Amino acid sequence: MCCHPAIPDESQIALTLKTVGGFSVAEIARAFLTRDETIAQRIVRARRSIREQNIRMELPPRAEMPPRIESLLQVLYLMFTEGYGASEGDDLVRLDLCHEAIRLARLVTEHPVASSPPAHALLALMLLQAARLPARVDSTGELATLAEQDRRLWNRAMIADGMRALDRSASGDTITAYHVEAAIAACHSAADDFDSTDWERVVELYDELLTIKPTPVVALNRAVALAMTQGPAAGIAAVELIAAHNSLRDFLPLAATLGELHFRNGDRSQAAAYFKRALELPGSAPEKRFLLRRLRET
Repeated sequence: MCCHPAIPDESQIALTLKTVGGFSVAEIARAFLTRDETIAQRIVRARRSIREQNIRMELPPRAEMPPRIESLLQVLYLMFTEGYGASEGDDLVRLDLCHEAIRLARLVTEHPVASSPPAHALLALMLLQAARLPARVDSTGELATLAEQDRRLWNRAMIADGMRALDRSASGDTITAYHVEAAIAACHSAADDFDSTDWERVVELYDELLTIKPTPVVALNRAVALAMTQGPAAGIAAVELIAAHNSLRDFLPLAATLGELHFRNGDRSQAAAYFKRALELPGSAPEKRFLLRRLRET
């Protein structure tokens, strides 16, 4: 019902996250990098559409399912994303959301109508990312960056499952953002250690992702990968091209990334300023402790 095609796409996703996923308006707003008021209005409009058009809560006929699948996949993607890196609270990772998103994605890939190459690509992305969760937080509950993670803790069975799902996703004619993001995750999963990551390939994949999903967050992630191939100064220059974007104004990862890149570039004063700025922005408790640690190191 929430993904009914009579409801605008963005309202479908917000309504599903709120009604089915139990997300707060603030959590949904952070997922969309927009204001709480904007999300609240979308949900109100969606509920009004349901009432005015008498949309019923029932399983649609098979022929009416395909138009709803794209919104469904986006909901599962955002559910997993919030679980993988909680936007607030005491825990960095919400395993309940990650596991539920994976469970639902498996159901979609097993459904005779809903199954599709993008669904398999999304499942691959989730599995490859979730395989790293045992190493993402250390034994004391502190955040461990990709460079710091003990890769012996990665779930190799889950990585293999993710690679199989990625293979199944290649059966279609269309490459989606899920395909490219899963390919990026596969690059990380295939590397024996951080330094041996094929960063040139990762940058190429982010370039491809930007053509499909031209968002400032994708551009920010590309800048991080670029810094690994061309140095922190190149990464800083790439971030500064998007830093003024309205949606990133209060985005903690932007300030934290600039702090990290300036630190690697030898400018400890600028690094400290950006770490302090990041500490002022909404984030989880482990993120804040990580930033304090980095600030002390500057």
